[in-house]
Amino acid sequence: MVSLDRRRLSAFTDVDKSGRLGEKSEMNSESLIFVSLDEAAAMKEGTRVTFIPGLQALYSEALKNICYVKGIPLIRALHPMMGVDKETGEDRQARLYELTSQTSLPTMFHDEERPRNVWIEQLALAERIGRADAPKLIPDDVGSRVDMFGLCAVVLGEDGLVWNMRIMNDGPLSRKYGYSEAASAEAPRKIAEVLTLLDARLQDQEASGSRYLVGHAVTAADIYWATMSMGVTATPPDIMPVTQQNQGMLKFFAANGQVPEIAAALSPRIEAHQHYILKTYCETPAVLGGNPL
Repeated sequence: MVSLDRRRLSAFTDVDKSGRLGEKSEMNSESLIFVSLDEAAAMKEGTRVTFIPGLQALYSEALKNICYVKGIPLIRALHPMMGVDKETGEDRQARLYELTSQTSLPTMFHDEERPRNVWIEQLALAERIGRADAPKLIPDDVGSRVDMFGLCAVVLGEDGLVWNMRIMNDGPLSRKYGYSEAASAEAPRKIAEVLTLLDARLQDQEASGSRYLVGHAVTAADIYWATMSMGVTATPPDIMPVTQQNQGMLKFFAANGQVPEIAAALSPRIEAHQHYILKTYCETPAVLGGNPL
């Protein structure tokens, strides 16, 4: 069992010096501490999420933003990298698989409950354990809930925008998600279809006087999409700072947005929504750890 007093806990949780959450905090990458995967799994209290220091892995970044909006202090844990350890010859993610029966990023632990690895389960947990006065990210209205989960699914789900972004180029990660030359050739069109849908949705919402994707208040669809949209845009450093670890990824994401079919579907509305949501509701500049440049 791992026991932590509040003073040590506050050293590596996303909480400002006043103890308040969901507000712009004084956290910075230099002060950020990551616990090991085994430490995170052994803890009996608190919410632990796996990250790669200095890297804005989009699903981890999105979950971090969801928890920030909900006022949930996070203990950041190290997510093992893909591949084989050169010294031991062992799979670096073998322990993660032993703990969670999967290897995707991020894994979310809370108290002594089972680990969550799928975005929809992570969102449900965050909605349940969040602060009472935090925004409600899953609408009460069933129709609005259908809209919200549907929009999230075409961005986050299998064969959705992020899925297709991953298979645009060959590599170990893309092969995990079913890369083939045929699938890669289709990916830009599928991404553009989702972008066109979201842009039309924002246009309709704007006409009704709303800056949000669903209704007239922020929902999970806004947080998830604003975060995931960084995968197809050149996100400014006041939102996503450059680190030694993420500089290549930032260039890759910006290049995605220059693919002709994708570039044609991107609009000022999408960029404006990204900036408004991230700067209004999330921690910006993002705190990543690693080595800032």
